[in-house]
Amino acid sequence: MSEQITYASAGVDVEAGDKAVELMKAAVARATRPEVVGGLGGFAGMFDASAIARMTRPILATSTDGVGTKVAIAQALDRHDTIGFDLVGMVVDDIVVCGAEPLFMTDYIACGRVVPERIAAIVGGIARACEQARVALVGGETAEHPGLLGVDDYDVAGAATGVVEYADVLGPDRVAAGDVVLGLASSGLHSNGYSLVRRVIGAAGWQLDRDVPEFGRTLGEELLTPTRVYAADLLDLIRDPAVVAGGGVHGLSHVTGGGLVANLARVLPAGLHARLDRTTWTPPAVFTTIGALGSVPQLDLERTLNMGVGFVALVPEPAVDAAVTLLEARGIRTWAMGRVTHEADAAVDAAVEVVRGAKGVHGGSVQLVGTYA
Repeated sequence: MSEQITYASAGVDVEAGDKAVELMKAAVARATRPEVVGGLGGFAGMFDASAIARMTRPILATSTDGVGTKVAIAQALDRHDTIGFDLVGMVVDDIVVCGAEPLFMTDYIACGRVVPERIAAIVGGIARACEQARVALVGGETAEHPGLLGVDDYDVAGAATGVVEYADVLGPDRVAAGDVVLGLASSGLHSNGYSLVRRVIGAAGWQLDRDVPEFGRTLGEELLTPTRVYAADLLDLIRDPAVVAGGGVHGLSHVTGGGLVANLARVLPAGLHARLDRTTWTPPAVFTTIGALGSVPQLDLERTLNMGVGFVALVPEPAVDAAVTLLEARGIRTWAMGRVTHEADAAVDAAVEVVRGAKGVHGGSVQLVGTYA
């Protein structure tokens, strides 16, 4: 051959990867816990499990996820410092649902070309979200895939591990008739349903720099709003003495893909029914705007987006006031949106869809009634 072929000429820049690591070091150093052993750059992240060994019956919980096509919005706006909150929220908040404390997380970024500043911005966001969630970011990988991804394309994924005492595991067996369903406000779309959202705005011809009066900012700024990370607040809720004295948290549900009703049905036991009332809250403008702009049927909108409810907590009546007080003090708007009853005693509206279980779970039933306030 007339010329030498190198790894760099094939599209992989090792030096750029090294520079990215240097740029992200400070942010990653803050996303730690005392149990972390070693530092950035090892072949594996290490975590001292001595405390786990002293537990009576430790149950490990793990979760993995990505952020879906929301990355397309970040790439279009060339803003990459918030997508990490979406990733961390999708991963660690799933772990909290079973009552586990997320301990450590790793990330994976696949890109067409390593731009050190871009990678550092992505990881910096992941690190800040981990710090907020009290989770250690113990490692990760950046992979350059020239020819497979465009030079400015990337995708992100992550995995986390947590632990909970077996006696403290939250599950459908704890949920009881009479429990109050508390809605915890989302920060916006979070990281689900962006294929629908992008299709709607594309069909309408809306550009990301369009000022939308209902949002009070541009369309792009609204769509890139980072996911609220609930993990630390929910762990404090579970452990709060006043909440425990009122009977404790009986169940949690993370409202992600599938929407509010289906995700709540996953954490109810068969034979119980939750009736949720739309009149108890008003979905933020982004949800109604997307629905109206694309003439999206309401049920399809509710099956796809969180409609302003990012998490659900199930607590007995005596714990409601303490739970609402704690969460509101953390800046999370919280309200009673329904109640759990025995299905045989439930006031089921025959004209409204009833969802029983979801994603392979044979659970209880949920019905969403009324009209949004």
